[in-house]
Amino acid sequence: MLTRENTVNLVLALLLLVAPLAANAFGQPFYVTLATRIAILALAALGLNLALGLGGLVSFGHAAFFGIGGYAAGILSSHALSYEPMIFGLPGTVQMPVIWIVAVVASGLVALAIGAISLRTSGVYFIMITLAFAQMVYYFAISWPAYGGEDGLSIMVRNQFPGANTMKPLSFFLVCYLVLLAGIGLFALIRASRFGAALQAARQNETRVATVGIHPYRIRLTGFVISAMITALAGALYADLNRFVSPSMLSWHMSGELIVLIILGGTGRLFGPLAGAALYVAFEFALGGLTERWQFFLGLILLGVVLFARGGLLGLLAGKAKHG
Repeated sequence: MLTRENTVNLVLALLLLVAPLAANAFGQPFYVTLATRIAILALAALGLNLALGLGGLVSFGHAAFFGIGGYAAGILSSHALSYEPMIFGLPGTVQMPVIWIVAVVASGLVALAIGAISLRTSGVYFIMITLAFAQMVYYFAISWPAYGGEDGLSIMVRNQFPGANTMKPLSFFLVCYLVLLAGIGLFALIRASRFGAALQAARQNETRVATVGIHPYRIRLTGFVISAMITALAGALYADLNRFVSPSMLSWHMSGELIVLIILGGTGRLFGPLAGAALYVAFEFALGGLTERWQFFLGLILLGVVLFARGGLLGLLAGKAKHG
């Protein structure tokens, strides 16, 4: 059934695809790169939206997973190009699918450890403890001179994807676009599943969920780990986009940026992260050329959304959400 929200979602997906195709046809690769950035940030926010939008978990630590994904891409690539083995003699690689698997597994393990401790708290305590863990990872990266420390790590040549020339902006965009669509599909499946229903129920009433034999802690931990894995995948793509990874990807500012994207687009909405990312990058591009303090105006817009449009951009365009 083609509802109003589905129509808006379809239009957003088509716009993100058509705009870079048109830009490439007119010889404007910069706008292709801009669209790629929107797709990657949308994927990162999509991961957090699973925890925040469905589970009600306001995590200020997702920058840690974003950065882990980025460092996975940078470290594996640097070892592959220098022909130096990593720990235990393992080789590096420039193949994106392998890098993505490493990024997802590494972030999943870290998220399992962080979530196991953090989810024993709630409210402001959960926010602060996730922030604390993220800052620990951030300072670890700064004090890791083998991989650039404070200066970061360059990726000399963008990593490869089978059947695509990722050095071409449009080809790399299409890879990111397809990964974003896969992520959105996964989010939709989770939201419509019994697990998704349990995660949303745990957000609304933890006691009632427990009375029917479901363990809220396990549900939330699973959701937190899946959320981190999606964000880490975006981090690996972001590192390849910039061909550079640095501790700034792990900074709490990045976590805050992801939360802003979700609020702008619509918390818990399927295409909310995409709408928020598009709005954020558009303002950054339009206002960034006029003033260095463009975040001030973005802050005013965010204030307006919080006060007058609680459903974000999608709430304004598609109306009130129909799910949990």
